[in-house]
Amino acid sequence: MPSHGRSSSTGASASRLQRAWLHRGVLACLLWPLSLFYAALFAARRWFYRLGWLKTERVQVPVIVVGNVIAGGAGKTPVVMAVVRHLQARGLHVGVISRGYGRRTGDCREVLDASDPQDVGDEPALIRHATGAPVFVARRRIEAARALLARHPATQVIVSDDGLQHLALARDIEICVFDDRGVGNGWRLPAGPLRERWPRACDLVLHSGTNPAFGGYTAERTLAHEAVAKDGKRMPLEALVGQPVTALAAIARPEAFFDMLRARGLTLAETMALPDHFDFDGWQAPSDAGRPLLCTEKDAVKLWRKAPAALAVPLHFTPAPEFFAALDAKLSSLDGYQAA
Repeated sequence: MPSHGRSSSTGASASRLQRAWLHRGVLACLLWPLSLFYAALFAARRWFYRLGWLKTERVQVPVIVVGNVIAGGAGKTPVVMAVVRHLQARGLHVGVISRGYGRRTGDCREVLDASDPQDVGDEPALIRHATGAPVFVARRRIEAARALLARHPATQVIVSDDGLQHLALARDIEICVFDDRGVGNGWRLPAGPLRERWPRACDLVLHSGTNPAFGGYTAERTLAHEAVAKDGKRMPLEALVGQPVTALAAIARPEAFFDMLRARGLTLAETMALPDHFDFDGWQAPSDAGRPLLCTEKDAVKLWRKAPAALAVPLHFTPAPEFFAALDAKLSSLDGYQAA
């Protein structure tokens, strides 16, 4: 059981709200009037862009936005990494931009191998570590895109980590990611999980779960067979079977990670579900320091500073080949696109 006071209560509150978003129950109905106000604000903002009162800006290379219309995390960062790796395998120079959610800085900066995740955001740090692609973060993604192209002029494609609702940046391809929740109860925030209405126009829909609620492309999500230590050494998960371990996750749906570990035959003596993007300030080590501590790759980039013996268990995310074929076709059809 988690034992971290405010952090645990915050995570529990978020989990209760996400459960409420699955049905049109009492809590969702009470929040429904607020969702009308939220929807009106979003519609007005979109109209301001269409009328030109707010400006949408474009860069000189294709931009692929990977995001979601539901709150609470749907697996977009693994999709970003899969898309980047696919394009790199085709010989393309790919860059990534992000807002860097949860970071303590507010400027535009490049994410380097030695960057502190608290300065650049845990997801951008993970993307940089996992793909080696140049990554820039900024509050306004157009600033990140321009800085990336100035620093890496050979870049042929930019992938935006999140940003479907960031209308200030023009995009050429939109990938909308869903998990097994689908659209939940179908209501807007805060009565439901939708940031904007669905269905809406987009180029590709990708389901990161195992039970798609509607049409689109699918992907396989599996844990790696090995856990990775801070120094890069690897330990087979099979070697941990039969001994108690502690599992930690500071992601939108920690239980999904815990369930995948259990499915591999691991015995979770203690689970620590922390809020998404948790910064680990003031974090206390598990009660039994002698047990192996397993975490997600996203958590490891920050946790290793506090618990260098922790083991990160990578998530293998493999979209169907048909998804990549459709993405390649859309990218090739863009005016001015130069293939490798």
